Amino acid sequence: MPAKIAAMDWDALQQAVAGCQACGLCQSRKHTVFGVGDRQARWLVVGEAPGENEDIQGEPFVGQAGQLLDNMLKAIGLNRQGTGTQGVYIANVLKCRPPANRNPQPEEVLQCEPYLRRQVALLQPQIILALGRFAAQSLLQHSVPGVATMPLGKLRGQVHSYEGVPVIVSYHPSYLLRTPQDKARTWADLCLAMDVMRAGGPV
Repeated sequence: MPAKIAAMDWDALQQAVAGCQACGLCQSRKHTVFGVGDRQARWLVVGEAPGENEDIQGEPFVGQAGQLLDNMLKAIGLNRQGTGTQGVYIANVLKCRPPANRNPQPEEVLQCEPYLRRQVALLQPQIILALGRFAAQSLLQHSVPGVATMPLGKLRGQVHSYEGVPVIVSYHPSYLLRTPQDKARTWADLCLAMDVMRAGGPV
């Protein structure tokens, strides 16, 4: 199946996600959550997994965490309805909600990974913002030794790489709602991402 996914266009990929039954999450979902935004955006934001609101609406980052993310993006001149230099594409590692918003399981991440890889290949972003530990682990598992056991704080403040695309790691908006004192660190991460964008070029 990954070989087939690697050849899909946007529409075929979205249909494949909508009908996916590769893991048990398909049994409890209301909607798959494919992604949203400008499919020619330079920025890709990758979160972890849909929550209850996302499962109902079929869109990533809605509810309070979504509002915070929108405010974060607005602060650097981006929005999910924007195009061109204001455009951003938003996706999750998992396309289905884990029951009771539990953490993603390794086999679920493994089954969903080809979808995200194809989204990156189709989008060809100039930078990826990985929000949360599971997003960071999924994107950096092949490039950062021991990433599975690293705390998020150790992955911040540096430029990583995924398929040649620069990756900046930061906190998930849901975490920031619980721990607002780390918003300043998140702003530093966004500033680093903007610096990388201005510098341009692959890593």
